[in-house]
Amino acid sequence: MEALRATPAERIHEELGRLPTVRTLPAWIRSLGDGDARAFTKLIGALHAYHDAAIAPYWSHIQAQIEADRAVRGRALLDGGADALLSSLPPTMRWNAPVLEVDYPVDRDLHLGGRGLLLQPSFFCRRTPVSLQNADLTPVLVYPARTMSESAPVVPQAPRSLGKLVGHTRSVVLGSIGGGCTTSELARRVGVSAASASQHAGVLREAGLVLTLRNGSAVMHTLTPLGAALLRGGHRTPQPRSKARSAVPERAQGGHVPGRSTPAAM
Repeated sequence: MEALRATPAERIHEELGRLPTVRTLPAWIRSLGDGDARAFTKLIGALHAYHDAAIAPYWSHIQAQIEADRAVRGRALLDGGADALLSSLPPTMRWNAPVLEVDYPVDRDLHLGGRGLLLQPSFFCRRTPVSLQNADLTPVLVYPARTMSESAPVVPQAPRSLGKLVGHTRSVVLGSIGGGCTTSELARRVGVSAASASQHAGVLREAGLVLTLRNGSAVMHTLTPLGAALLRGGHRTPQPRSKARSAVPERAQGGHVPGRSTPAAM
């Protein structure tokens, strides 16, 4: 919030000018570009209120979804490099080297020019990805968080005290799920049948320790923030309040930026 408040009025005025002109912006929003302190107070208050009502109650679930997606992409990168990572993305993005095609409402192109591309899974991104418009930053492509049937590496063993709480087998299951895995991988790691692994994962899921995401017949198990904290011995990562970025989202076809002419090349 402080970063938002410290954003120069000139930049806000410029970025507000990029918004669609289909309808007129409210006067108090336009006044943000003039550095109106009262307008900033109103905006920050609204963001805090929205966070408390719509984000904070579901923060653990949101974190779990994002971590699951990161586990899938990370495993794909380790197993097959950039090609496998880009091929693992949701169906709205199609990797046809050296071009990443992305479904967007309008047709635009983005040349990376050696700058790289930051892929950011988002719980709140729906239908099509969004590219953030800021020429000073590495191009950012925000896409709907979604996991597929990839898997992730094993994490360290759970602490012995955890076995006393949930039982030895389920503590091993929880530790094996740590980095994310499919049911068949979980069974191999723990040394049990697939049916038994699925049952143990189900019990942990009902306890709020594990999140299971499906893609057709495939599933991937990952830890929730509560499950990760239990695995670490109770040291939970602080949950931040809402964050704001002054960059204006730009919606375009193929993760593209207006005024450019060819698809994004890696």
